[in-house]
Amino acid sequence: MSIDRRAFLATLGTAGVIKAMPSEALADALEHHMMETLDDETTTNTLKIRHGAGTLFGGPSPSGVVPELKALKPMPEKPTLVDFFQLRFAPATHVLQSATDAMKKGEKEETILACLLHDVVLNLIKVDHGWWGAQMMAPYVSKKMSWAIRYHQALRFYPDPSVGYEYPEMYNRIFGKDYVPPPYIKKAYREARNHKWYMEARMITVHDIYAFDPNMKVSLDPFIDIIGRNFKQPIEGLGYDNSPVAHMWRTLIFPDSPL
Repeated sequence: MSIDRRAFLATLGTAGVIKAMPSEALADALEHHMMETLDDETTTNTLKIRHGAGTLFGGPSPSGVVPELKALKPMPEKPTLVDFFQLRFAPATHVLQSATDAMKKGEKEETILACLLHDVVLNLIKVDHGWWGAQMMAPYVSKKMSWAIRYHQALRFYPDPSVGYEYPEMYNRIFGKDYVPPPYIKKAYREARNHKWYMEARMITVHDIYAFDPNMKVSLDPFIDIIGRNFKQPIEGLGYDNSPVAHMWRTLIFPDSPL
């Protein structure tokens, strides 16, 4: 295999960084580069970033634009939810606008926090984000709140005139006017519609559609106390508490780790 030396060295960083790397690390980096090059040369799949990849990993934003990856600041030793908002979820404009709308309209604290958290998992992964998001938050919020986050994904596709929620016109542009949600989404909708917590998930969708205003200025500050009262922050820090989902938080802490 022919390896472009300059291209390989460019993947490692500056000359100073390369000089400081031990020979074992250089060998590992070269092997990894050769594996990637081999895969590129033996496949016809030219898609570099899959659409389901989280925003932090170069996945496209809701506008369809793939963001430029920038160096991330390290997280504290015992990161809190606020640290994640500041260092991994930022600017988090959409969820902040959603929670702000819920607060302005007098929703209870659990609903406000659910609106604040409902889409942050999109930084990790986009596919089935309702399920992923609910799983990620389950150890730290009430069962009702994680349930609402899970089912808001399906409820988005079904109107409910009783609370003023109509099918978003944006979905017609994205999916097409003849789009029919897949069977598992329809099944989840039916489950949610007949559940005692239905309205908890429905209110996330209500405040979701009013949270795409490019001129609206928002801040995390009004929600700090709500987070403190309703989010079970582990003493060890998110990602280090040995919970069933700690690895999800660590993935966001170390998104550049190759293995």
